Amino acid sequence: MTRTTDVTPDLLASWMASDDIVVVDVREDYEHAEERIDGALLRPLSSFDADAVRQEAGAKRVVFYCRSGKRSLDAAARYRENGEATFHLAGGIEAWKAAGRPVARPETGPRLPIMRQVQVVAGTLILLGVALGALVSPWFIAISAFVGAGLLFAGVSGWCGMAKLLARAPWNTRCARS
Repeated sequence: MTRTTDVTPDLLASWMASDDIVVVDVREDYEHAEERIDGALLRPLSSFDADAVRQEAGAKRVVFYCRSGKRSLDAAARYRENGEATFHLAGGIEAWKAAGRPVARPETGPRLPIMRQVQVVAGTLILLGVALGALVSPWFIAISAFVGAGLLFAGVSGWCGMAKLLARAPWNTRCARS
């Protein structure tokens, strides 16, 4: 079976200039909305459909990317199930930016990145639970325990339900798909 090939930011930029590739961002909508490689298609790993990407790409080479490279390797592995040559941007968009390559940022982006919003909401709920637990009833401490358990689960699993919920909030929704 064909292996996924790492692509450097410089090589990807030269391939993009030749217009014979499709660049696919496999991050989530809210991440893509904050910054992206200009011209990249958004196909989040959480709902990734390799057959749809194959159809969109046709005979063009497909290069996947994410924030740091882990999710793009996963998408490339799913894509190459039929033996296609697969490529991913080694180091993801972070390597792209570190190489001095430009990223597109929409003018209507969120005021705060989603993960900072998670921190604000989680911190507020924890403080509220402690305050209500001390002043009203000790049962309110369960709010803090629930939020703490959610943060622990997010850290261990890499999946954050609060981030998914906040991404759908009215101030974060926009047309992010390409």
